[in-house]
Amino acid sequence: MKNHAEIVIIGGGALGCSIAYHLSKLGKKDVVLLEKNALTHGCTWHAAGLIGQLRSKRNLTQMLQYSTELYDRLEAETGQATGWNKVGSLRIASSKERWQEIKRTATTARSFGFELHLISAKEAQDKFPLMTTKGVEGAAWIPSDGCVDPSMLTRALAKGARKGGVVFYEGVRVKELLRRDRCISTVVTDQGTIEADIVVNAAGLWAREVGRLAGVDIPAGVVEHQYMVTEKHDAISADFPTFRDPDNLFYLKAEPGALALGGWEPDTVACGKPGMPWSFGQQLYQPNFDRFEQIALPAMGRLPILEELGIRTLINGPIPVSPDGEPIMGRPNGLDNFFVACGFTAGIAGCGGAGRALAHWIVDGDPGMDLWSFDVRRFGPHHNSNQFLRARTIEAYGSYYLMHYPGDEAHSARGIRKSPLYQILKEKGAVYGSKFGWERPNWFALDGAKATDQPAFESPNWFDAVGREHQAIRERVALIDQSSFAKFDLSGPGALAFVQKLAANNVDRPTGSIIYTQLCNARGGIEADVTITRLAEQQFYLVTGSGFGVHDSGWIESHLPRDDSVVFQEVTAAKAVINLCGPRSRKVLEAVCENAVDNKTFAFMQARKLTIGAAEVLALRASYVGELGYELHIPVDQALHVYEQLWQAGQAFDIANAGYRAIDSLRLEKGFLYWSADITPDYNPYEAGLGFCVDLNKGDFIGRDALVKIKESGVEKKLCCFTLEHRTPVFGGEAILHNGEVVGVSSSGGFGHTVGKSIVFAYLPIALVKEQKFEVEAFCEPVKAHLSPGVLYDSRRKRLLS
Repeated sequence: MKNHAEIVIIGGGALGCSIAYHLSKLGKKDVVLLEKNALTHGCTWHAAGLIGQLRSKRNLTQMLQYSTELYDRLEAETGQATGWNKVGSLRIASSKERWQEIKRTATTARSFGFELHLISAKEAQDKFPLMTTKGVEGAAWIPSDGCVDPSMLTRALAKGARKGGVVFYEGVRVKELLRRDRCISTVVTDQGTIEADIVVNAAGLWAREVGRLAGVDIPAGVVEHQYMVTEKHDAISADFPTFRDPDNLFYLKAEPGALALGGWEPDTVACGKPGMPWSFGQQLYQPNFDRFEQIALPAMGRLPILEELGIRTLINGPIPVSPDGEPIMGRPNGLDNFFVACGFTAGIAGCGGAGRALAHWIVDGDPGMDLWSFDVRRFGPHHNSNQFLRARTIEAYGSYYLMHYPGDEAHSARGIRKSPLYQILKEKGAVYGSKFGWERPNWFALDGAKATDQPAFESPNWFDAVGREHQAIRERVALIDQSSFAKFDLSGPGALAFVQKLAANNVDRPTGSIIYTQLCNARGGIEADVTITRLAEQQFYLVTGSGFGVHDSGWIESHLPRDDSVVFQEVTAAKAVINLCGPRSRKVLEAVCENAVDNKTFAFMQARKLTIGAAEVLALRASYVGELGYELHIPVDQALHVYEQLWQAGQAFDIANAGYRAIDSLRLEKGFLYWSADITPDYNPYEAGLGFCVDLNKGDFIGRDALVKIKESGVEKKLCCFTLEHRTPVFGGEAILHNGEVVGVSSSGGFGHTVGKSIVFAYLPIALVKEQKFEVEAFCEPVKAHLSPGVLYDSRRKRLLS
């Protein structure tokens, strides 16, 4: 075996072979792939092989589109058969709610330029004659979908990689991964060691265990998945399209004369205690016919031919699932040369595009598109605990075909991280959601209303309650528990120079200043959107979103100086945060505070230490809702005391509690942006209207050269705000039309309770930013939209600055 390789890939499934193939296409010749058994062993060999492309986001769909493009040509390129059969796919709506969901998907597809056709039940039956039309509202037809033989596909990818110089070793198990500083230096196997510059974990069912060898957490769970293969029948054609009936929990593909049918039952079983045995290879579990009844019986109602067919075999094998059901990719925090690609429940569909993306990530330092939805840094340590991972992966698996409404919340593995205000807010009607393990109040059920979510596309049960909370913040005063903010301290003799290198804005301002800034990459793309407060000459306090702490801290840590000049530590759990906001908030604060808080003494974007009751509080006068307000950062043991002080004093001013759903409505009206939706590494500050946060005169910083060029040449697109002519449910992903042509896709959407209109944000080509005659297509219905020339609410910032 070779004793050195530039890149070592661990895992010889479809994804590992795809990564190897694409690295060879990028000119990487010194690549080794290690497989502990034989190629395809684990889960690839028994996968069903359906290829579906459409997802809710443009980048993810484009990644899967590339898979089909690759499969179109791979056999001719390599001379190895793949079993690729582009027969198209049908997705059936067996309920009115599902038909709404499919229409929303069709609108998203239209915004991507993706070919999808909405057809009637009879048209679906013409394409798949075995189905009944009873209860069918319609169907989506995607002509470019299909199915593939997973083992044949893997062998074709491996053959292509070998032609490009990749060396494969089968029957070689990785035993240790040795670290040197922030790198994996040596891969120790049962047949020798390999020095490596880069290591890729594509170990499939064993990805979590390989992660542990590297000293990193990878929450890739494994559960049982079943599908059956029927006996043969003359009525079954291999050219039938793949078929999905999510209301009845099943999918199928046609094989020569037979059907392969599986699904997603709610009570699957987690595999491995606590992990998969290393000896597991080309093996299966005992079939569970009782559990499979939940899929087979509804399928018989849709496909009467199943009553005539016997079951030739019921396959029960392990498949990977992440806590949120999405794949896991990227570079975990703490290591500079260790990449991950695992957790692919639909790995055969995704392996082509994912392999290419990860190869570019390794070679170019960037996957070529924003893949935050797949990024390993969306998870934290609690996601990797056995208790959490088992519960949440079973729920994610069982939810695969359930209706997914905006605002849906997970139900398992809850209550892990709680604010000191959890109980008192629950008693006041808080309806909690979960974010990065935190229980956060989404809205408040008052006056005897049922304190549970009833999600819907058009009128969820929280709509009116959110409107009341929105109004309280706009007109009076409210308290919001935002303790889940991710919070960090930076200090040391090199702190200022380091933060100046990271931030696009100038942070060298007087002590007590709050600086809103983006952290950009070398291309000028926005890697993080944060506030940085200068607490002392060489001490800074950084705050970011609840779910972005691992991502943002990883970006910061990867640029830390290697000496001890900067100390960077997370303080999230040490500080609770209460947001006191609204035009009467200063009056409430004055009633409980020993310090002067008038506008002259305590101005906007300033920080002060205040004494509230008996507690010392770091108060940040900043706002994400567009009103006078104060973020109060409080030692956890004193947070309840501060809340009680504010609540009691606020009774004279008709104070209310508010939740995160009100925040979203308020920030849309004010034009405030959300990282991962409105701003991502794909967009730069000038396109997003954040040029005021870029200081090109302060000296060098990451991304400055790119931003100088962008400013000089001008942007090609710009983030714009639209209001719709009548109330329409919008959530992001809607097509933007100009004179009937698709010109963009919305990044965010919602209802503004003050302006009384539905609002969407979307990037437009620069040539259109002064035009009108726009429409927003939602659920396949175009609605007239007005392009706003500026911020919808308080455009002169009088309320913020008052």
